[in-house]
Amino acid sequence: MSQTPEARARDNQTRQIQETVGNVEKHFGELCQIYAGYVRKTARLRDKADLLVREVNAYADTETPNLKHGLKGFTDELAKLQDYRQAEVERLEAKVVEPLKSYGAIIKLKREDLKVTLSARNREAKQMAQLEKTRQRNPSDRQIISQAETELQRATMDAARISRQLEETIDNFEKQKIKDIKKIFSDFVTIEMLFHGKALEVLSAAFQHIEDIDEEEDLEVFRSSLHPPDFQSRLDIVRANSKTGTSKRTSSSLSQSAGSRHIKKPEEEEEDENDLDDEDDDESTEGYN
Repeated sequence: MSQTPEARARDNQTRQIQETVGNVEKHFGELCQIYAGYVRKTARLRDKADLLVREVNAYADTETPNLKHGLKGFTDELAKLQDYRQAEVERLEAKVVEPLKSYGAIIKLKREDLKVTLSARNREAKQMAQLEKTRQRNPSDRQIISQAETELQRATMDAARISRQLEETIDNFEKQKIKDIKKIFSDFVTIEMLFHGKALEVLSAAFQHIEDIDEEEDLEVFRSSLHPPDFQSRLDIVRANSKTGTSKRTSSSLSQSAGSRHIKKPEEEEEDENDLDDEDDDESTEGYN
């Protein structure tokens, strides 16, 4: 016996409802897993940034004053950013992941409703087949046929009632699903906008801390550290002593040179005396003449 048009319509409706529930179950499950992974990665990024803050702080403590001050300001802003990232993680978990996860239980309830509907459809189909057999076996037994018709009518009414309930249930489900998906994605966008807005503000301040580092002043500090004050004073003393020693040596050399020009050797004195004797002899000779 073929199905009535009403039964065929209900079957088509049930298949469509099954597809709708199955589609939501599949894609919401995927979305939930992906968003959960997104949140976990964001939390790991927060942890890595905390390590970065710790390391930059440790490095800053070893640096020159301006660089140290700039790096400390930078890490303060970066640490503040991780507080905002923590808030982002918590909000995503509460407003995106959990609502998607809750659809696991909702889908389970809808599948139970579908089972009830399918059971009622099966009873209707079974009663229809039973009535057909009874008519074939006992075509003249009106009592048995009437009883089978009554059972079929009851099963049909039950199936129709359950189908209407399922239709109402799935209609509410679809309405809530659309509302929920709008809210979930709107919350996701809002949470990300809030975080990135704060991130832009904080990172701008961090950038300014780095830009404000006075390179020349820190370079002077570094150069001074290579020549500490006590070293410089000793160097100045050495240079002064070196100049004094050089002056003394120069003065002594000049004195010795001058002395050497006025002091004659014994040989030279002898020659001078001989010259004088010769001159005296000449004068004596002239006198006698």
